[in-house]
Amino acid sequence: MAMHKATAQLTCSRLTLFTLVAVFIQIVGLSLFVYGFFPVKPALSGVSGLESFYPPGYDAGKNGSEIQPNLPPRQLKSLYQELSGIAPAFDRLILMVIDGLPAEFVLGKDGQPPRKDLMEAMPYTHSLLSTGKAIGYHAKAAPPTVTMPRLKAMVSGAIGGFLDVAFNFNTQALLDDNLLGQFFKIGWKMVMLGDDTWLRLFPGLFSRHDGVNSFYVKDTVQVDFNVSRHLEKELSQSDWNLLVLHYLGLDHVGHIGGRSSFLMGPKLTEMDEVLEMIHSHAIQPQGDDHERTLLVVVSDHGMTESGNHGGSSYEETDSLVLFIGLQNEITDQASVSSIHQVDLTPTLALLYNLPIPKNNVGILIAETFDSLPEDKRLRALQLNSWQLLRLVQAQLPAFSYGGSRDVGLSDHVQSTNGECSGSIERTLCCLYTKAETLSHSWESMSGSRSEARNDYKVAVAAYWDFLNTASEWLSRRVTDKPVSLLAFGIAAMALSCLIFLAILICLQREVSPSIQHVRKWCLQEIFVLSVVFILMMSMGSSSLVEEEQYIWHFVTMTSCLLLLRQLLGSLHFGSFQSSLTLQKQNQRIRFQLCSMILLLLSGRILRGWHQGGVNWTHLPDISKWLEKSRSGSIRSIQLASGLLVISLGLFALYLPRPRGKAILLAAFSFISSGFFVLRYVMKHGEENAFAFFNYGSNTSAQIIYAILGISATTSFLVTPWLMPAGSSHDHSRHHLNSKQSIPIGIQHEDLLLALKDSSYVIGLAYVICCCLLQLLLQQGINAMPILLLMVQILGSMLCYSQSGQYHTELVEVASLYYLGMAGHFALGNSNTLATIDVAGAFIGISSHSIFLSGILMFLITYASPLLFLLSLVMFNSVKTTHYLATDAHMVNSGQLLKTMLGFPCLVPLCLNSILLTSYTVVLVLMRNHLFVWSVFSPKYLYVFATTVCVYVGVLVVAVTETYALLVLAFRRKQCLTGHGVESTGGEDALTTYNF
Repeated sequence: MAMHKATAQLTCSRLTLFTLVAVFIQIVGLSLFVYGFFPVKPALSGVSGLESFYPPGYDAGKNGSEIQPNLPPRQLKSLYQELSGIAPAFDRLILMVIDGLPAEFVLGKDGQPPRKDLMEAMPYTHSLLSTGKAIGYHAKAAPPTVTMPRLKAMVSGAIGGFLDVAFNFNTQALLDDNLLGQFFKIGWKMVMLGDDTWLRLFPGLFSRHDGVNSFYVKDTVQVDFNVSRHLEKELSQSDWNLLVLHYLGLDHVGHIGGRSSFLMGPKLTEMDEVLEMIHSHAIQPQGDDHERTLLVVVSDHGMTESGNHGGSSYEETDSLVLFIGLQNEITDQASVSSIHQVDLTPTLALLYNLPIPKNNVGILIAETFDSLPEDKRLRALQLNSWQLLRLVQAQLPAFSYGGSRDVGLSDHVQSTNGECSGSIERTLCCLYTKAETLSHSWESMSGSRSEARNDYKVAVAAYWDFLNTASEWLSRRVTDKPVSLLAFGIAAMALSCLIFLAILICLQREVSPSIQHVRKWCLQEIFVLSVVFILMMSMGSSSLVEEEQYIWHFVTMTSCLLLLRQLLGSLHFGSFQSSLTLQKQNQRIRFQLCSMILLLLSGRILRGWHQGGVNWTHLPDISKWLEKSRSGSIRSIQLASGLLVISLGLFALYLPRPRGKAILLAAFSFISSGFFVLRYVMKHGEENAFAFFNYGSNTSAQIIYAILGISATTSFLVTPWLMPAGSSHDHSRHHLNSKQSIPIGIQHEDLLLALKDSSYVIGLAYVICCCLLQLLLQQGINAMPILLLMVQILGSMLCYSQSGQYHTELVEVASLYYLGMAGHFALGNSNTLATIDVAGAFIGISSHSIFLSGILMFLITYASPLLFLLSLVMFNSVKTTHYLATDAHMVNSGQLLKTMLGFPCLVPLCLNSILLTSYTVVLVLMRNHLFVWSVFSPKYLYVFATTVCVYVGVLVVAVTETYALLVLAFRRKQCLTGHGVESTGGEDALTTYNF
């Protein structure tokens, strides 16, 4: 009695209310944590001016800096040149950005030259390098390796915040101090051709421009032609000082076909021809009657073997910096130096007598100043040191420098062999003081500098010690995080997690209240909890975060093996059973065994399809083997997978007893949608991957989107209206004329069966439409995994439909959730941003749209989790609801809805909430870890996106079941009242609809 009283308290309304409250609290906590943990990196306001040419603490205002705002650009340029003390080597600058070009394509790797085919693709560039007319560097780019933050780093010298990866899709104007702003102040005229990210970063600075959108990655031709068509004319013009050329084609080739794409060689040759044109027109003719021009060829990032980027692997961070036109020629290119990408900023600023931007953390590239006299090179190091010292002072309020006498280091500095140690403040102060002291000492030897060569080297080494130490500390410094926001966010997420757990426990007790006091936990339930514990423990290991796919594959296969073991153990014969009952039981078990074997086989194939993760992607797998085979094999797999998806969908649709119009409507939608997808694969499967703009393919894709959307929506809206009201419809019709009352138990059974039938058809429609959509969006190599995921769903449904009371609904829903996560990695995804498929996000989009491409990118990345979450609608039609029969008089529509939605909605929310809260705590504990931005933070973005995925999936399931029940209950009420049939027994549940 007490149990029934406690059970009655958790009504459908209260369950819904508590769940929504928990979701709201979780969203608030997650938002607060993300805002607190990923702040935009603080930057010094204002721009550098005349004070840059004076030591820190020097009152430049008394020496003319206050007239700076009133100076015309030409006078300001002359004043900068006078104060810098370094004669400008160049009058103009050409900045050529080859998006996505790995430095090893040009400079080789590990002391080895590039591959022969790469060298043959860029003969002119390699001739410049071999003759010393070009100097190349491996420039390490900081993660995230996407275009917008890398461009900002190259022109401002600052390393942006991690969330710049999100801002990359909606670039805003750069307000921080940067080179282009400094060039504009001294009157330079600037021209930009290429990626329109430059126009969004620097609005109004370019006197001429022709921008192209960088996100339509299917275009590998027109984006570069649009730049090169202006090039000859611009090179002949003399009205510009800075020419920015941003070529996107090579990056797009990588996104489509990877590093080894057959388009890579021709694209490199095209870039080599562009470089030859620039060199022959703007660099070689330099003389007394020509303006001196420096050509700098850079790449914003590299790319992985598959052509993607965004992470922190060597392949992604290995960008190129190439100087062409320097007066000093280096003929020894055997050992190529490595620099940081931000080092480009102070180098260009000092070469052109500009103040170094305030937030720069880079250090100058030494070889670019080798043609200068020793005192000018020392002056360049001094100016760079002054700028970094100002930034250190701003970042460390306790840091103060007042000369060696003030800090008590004079005796220590007298010995150039002294070691600087202690706190970071003391170390930096010591290094800077030593460098300044040695520099002044050498400068005082004006008459005997030639005899003090060793003193000069020691002073230069001291400056380099300070610059390297300060730059490294500033680059790695973790921004202060508001502890209160982090604590409140974690507390909110923990509270929501506890609410979900409490609701789930209450719901679990309602399933079989009469036997709760004797019920024991089964092995599968213990394993479900063990999986959560394993995942929580693994989150603290960077290696396990990188290779998380192994955990999910192990979990799913172990879960299937446990069930297989239980089924095999239940095949024994019992003497107390009748022969007929025994045969039916064994037949059901054999049916489940076949389903489990199907799950194991498909899971093993999925496991070997992609070598996911980070560290073992180079190992052979099925996808690599297929990609190396003949070109038509992938298309054949796509067509075969599409046909099998349609066939399995029709087979599953007619597997239960036919249900008239609803079945025919669903079958028609499956066949028509599948026909258009197969037609698209046959006609545009390969050519669309490399065409710039194919109107036919875009139109076909848009038609498919519309058909799939209409099919899924129609199934959702129409099926409950077309589905017969229940299996006892004949019984109801038998009593129509007799005016007899229909017992409430029969009405409940009718409604439940009708709801299950509707859920089966709608859920299957969701699964088929989702699979067909993924066959369109995913890379061709992923067509077979999509088919296997569908096989796993249908196999799971067949198994659960025969499960009886072998395991609980909690175990079944958790198993589907685990299969969805394993499938996520089986499709080639990982916890690095580099595996996000950008190319597929523009299928069917003729013009750039951040919103539409973002939705498609999300659907591609979370195809498997979404697919299995949507399959929960279908799961509702096969799951066991035997416990409702014991309380027919207490069952109303709200109770029925709670039964259908309780576990399918709460289990994913609860599992995700536990993992989200746990990883949030781990991220806080790892905030000072070396890999916090390269491993743990990208993983948290995936956890965040997984939470959104769970919300979307659960919402669809809840809306679908609620709508279907409302329609069926309304139809049942209309049928009964229209024929004068009354209901009896208990509360009038189906006529009051008390939810």
